[in-house]
Amino acid sequence: MDIKTKIKELRDQINAANQAYHTLDNPLISDAAYDLLIHELIELETKYPEYEDPSSPTKKIGGQILDKFEKVTHTTPMMSLSNVFNREELYKFVERVEEIALSDYVVELKIDGLAVTLKYEEGILIQAATRGNGTIGEDITNNVKTIKSIPLRLSQPISIEVRGEIFMPHKSFIKLNQMREKNNESLFANPRNAAAGTMRQLDSQIVAQRELDAFIYAIVEPLQYVSNHDEALRYLKTLGFKVNPYTTLAKDKDAIYQAIESFDELRQTLPYDTDGAVIKVNAYNKHDLIGFTAKSPKWATAYKFQAEIAETTIKSITFQVGRTGVITPVAELEPVVVSGTTVSRATLHNEDYIKLKDIRIHDQVRIHKAGEIIPEVIDVVVSQRSNQQPFEMIQACPICQTPLRRLEGEADHYCMNESCDAKMIGQLIHFASRVAMDIDSLGEKVIESLYEKGFIKTITDIYKLSRYQESIETLPGFGPKKVEKLLLAIEHSKAQPFHKVLFGLGIKHIGAKVSKIITQHFQSIENMYQASLEDIQNIHEIGPEIANSLFSTLKKSDFVEMISYLKSVGLHFENVQKDIKKHAFNGKTFVLTGKLENYSRDQASDIIESLGGKVTSSVSKQTDYVLAGSDAGTKLKKAETLEIQILDEDTFKDMTHA
Repeated sequence: MDIKTKIKELRDQINAANQAYHTLDNPLISDAAYDLLIHELIELETKYPEYEDPSSPTKKIGGQILDKFEKVTHTTPMMSLSNVFNREELYKFVERVEEIALSDYVVELKIDGLAVTLKYEEGILIQAATRGNGTIGEDITNNVKTIKSIPLRLSQPISIEVRGEIFMPHKSFIKLNQMREKNNESLFANPRNAAAGTMRQLDSQIVAQRELDAFIYAIVEPLQYVSNHDEALRYLKTLGFKVNPYTTLAKDKDAIYQAIESFDELRQTLPYDTDGAVIKVNAYNKHDLIGFTAKSPKWATAYKFQAEIAETTIKSITFQVGRTGVITPVAELEPVVVSGTTVSRATLHNEDYIKLKDIRIHDQVRIHKAGEIIPEVIDVVVSQRSNQQPFEMIQACPICQTPLRRLEGEADHYCMNESCDAKMIGQLIHFASRVAMDIDSLGEKVIESLYEKGFIKTITDIYKLSRYQESIETLPGFGPKKVEKLLLAIEHSKAQPFHKVLFGLGIKHIGAKVSKIITQHFQSIENMYQASLEDIQNIHEIGPEIANSLFSTLKKSDFVEMISYLKSVGLHFENVQKDIKKHAFNGKTFVLTGKLENYSRDQASDIIESLGGKVTSSVSKQTDYVLAGSDAGTKLKKAETLEIQILDEDTFKDMTHA
């Protein structure tokens, strides 16, 4: 067998396995056997680039990192659907349709995800785009190519545009949030937000790791292929698309409602989120007759499921103290199952929210999950109330007993004690988090333990921990290796750029994006000290609240003292202007693979970029260096095949200082 034939055979085998596993839910081969096929194909494609194919299944592992998403004008607008919320509104929709044309209907599950349009030419995926404003979306082709249930090549060499929904299955959502929690990153509120956030990633390899899925539900300009929607769904399956199996043909409004009730019962058992059902006139030749509004078709509508509601009792109201001192009331509930999960707590936001709903301790309340995820109190069952007393907001911090203060124009109460234990621990956790100083091994539990034992109380104490190495090693749960790793991570954090340091300091209203804007504008902390309030307010995208917060913080003597110490131990308080023209990394392309012992991925990437290099996610002939840690996978193998220089961490460190 010649090489070209072998490559084609491998691609066919892998595509068949993908189709069976991701579309038909009927695996043909084991995961191990699948991995062997992928590895063999990568080797051959690397060795024989003349046989490269943009639709090869190896393209699904992610690749190019983009600077931005390009705009795409939709050839046919991506319209939204009108909504109905009960049987009466549904029946009125059907009656309006049938005044114009008689037809049967297709009832489908409404997937709670992100709408996408896919274009194929001669069976090859050439473009994927978001809905955007319905007329103009964004090109997300590289990201969509990583989704295993979306074929890169169709079973027929046709040119077609189709539309569907990208979503994150529950299993993937739980896995992602567990990872983000471990890395001290903010959690996604629900799978839909996670899917949308993932598709906004400029690095397609990150998308590939998050295990998104997709159902395709429509053909743009379908009449050249089929005559009705039921046929279209079956035709999409023959092309290799994953189509949701829960679709029903209904002859009249009663049959439609029966199907919706069936879907409503079913949805709690599904491994993905749904938020309703979509009802469409089946016959395509009736669509133009029935017509459109400016925003939506008149021949289709979405029936929105009612959020599952449960009743329970508020046992007590407790209060959380955030790192900025904000006090958040929390309802402690008798545990109750809502949407398949046990709920025992619900946020009450602030005093105004509680008083608006007149929520009291021991009240019977109705709760649901906002967005199917976040527990929320809807209202009080007043008929069940006996002699409960009205809620009274606490007047002192529950941790340090300092009197609370409600700032003018805000709904929240604040603890103003800068030494409050809860605030200080929160500030330390934020400073060490991955999105700020990225101090691996200094997570929430470690910080709480070290704080309790008196080793760290403030941010500056983090950079004094080496003085107490032997004492810390004797603490329960610690030891020489763990402490050594912690101290090394603290040392590496000194390489973080100015904008991450500023963000890590936790100044009120100064988020990650604002930190970048401010540091790019002022370039150094010294320039920030010299700035007037007006200077700060004149920065594009900086509003009065942000400006006032930053200006007042810069004038505090304890803040200035902290900055002085952090500068003295090596943290960056200016944008480093390095002479990188002669550095070995300048203009070079790097790929990182495996687990690095002494750097996080972000730290290594920042170092490379600060020295003029570029980090990409996939190995190619354009790659100059591969920085390989332990458990490196196919990237290392591909680099060896292409004879690309491979660096271990020691060599990398030596080169950075050269």
